[in-house]
Amino acid sequence: MPVLRLTTNSPAEDKSALAKQASSLVAEILGKPESYVMVNVNTEADLVFAGTDEPCAHLTLESLGLPEAETKALSQRLCGFIEQQLGVPASRTYIEFVSPERHMFGWNNSTF
Repeated sequence: MPVLRLTTNSPAEDKSALAKQASSLVAEILGKPESYVMVNVNTEADLVFAGTDEPCAHLTLESLGLPEAETKALSQRLCGFIEQQLGVPASRTYIEFVSPERHMFGWNNSTF
């Protein structure tokens, strides 16, 4: 059930393609089937970081059983992706890692 939420003030040439690439990346870096991955992309948002509206991004990666010991490596991969795809430097990207308890995440009329 990984969910990646990406909000940036940068434009994307093709938001759908960006979302699909992000979906593939999340499945790869978490080792989970892409059939469970959801991605939400919000570009050209009103977003200010360090007092300026220069390109910046906020990501939330939420997944059951998110490996806490691997968040640094996950951050590197996600920051690299954002920099490559949107030109947003890692120094202007925040990432939240969230690992809810299974009973706190619903799907298909039930919970995990």
